Amino acid sequence: MHWYLIHTKPRQEKCALDNLEQQGYQCYLPTLPSEKLRQRVLMVTDEPLFPRYLFIRLGQGDSAKSWSPIRSTTGVSRLVSFGVEPAKIADGLIELLRAQEAAVQGEPEPLFKPGERVRLTEGAFVGIEGIYQMSDGERRVMVLIEMLSKPVTVRVAPTSLRKAS
Repeated sequence: MHWYLIHTKPRQEKCALDNLEQQGYQCYLPTLPSEKLRQRVLMVTDEPLFPRYLFIRLGQGDSAKSWSPIRSTTGVSRLVSFGVEPAKIADGLIELLRAQEAAVQGEPEPLFKPGERVRLTEGAFVGIEGIYQMSDGERRVMVLIEMLSKPVTVRVAPTSLRKAS
């Protein structure tokens, strides 16, 4: 049995994973915890490490499970191939990904990184750009803005920030 790569439809990795597992296939979707703003609330969600891709373990020969239902599975776009040959993934790579995923499972990827430019979207400083400094641990963040030609640190809710473009 070897690992192969499946290309999924946009944002349907988890749907494809669930449907393939219900059909009896062994699958793996590496995820990374990250902070996201959803409906004005800061949440930690598991995001796919490789968007639109997941791994599937398939056998070859007469005793192996048929590959044909994979293409018609909800959420699946296609099996990744090079020419007519499906792309094989080394077992060592899957083991390495699982080890890395276990190592970072508790630490979410922060929404904003120190030094990143942000824009305030609510409050007295709406529309002003600043530099993200850090989270103060009390559900607030510190942002450095320039006021009267002097840098000033303000504390705001993380939901009132957006990445500056």
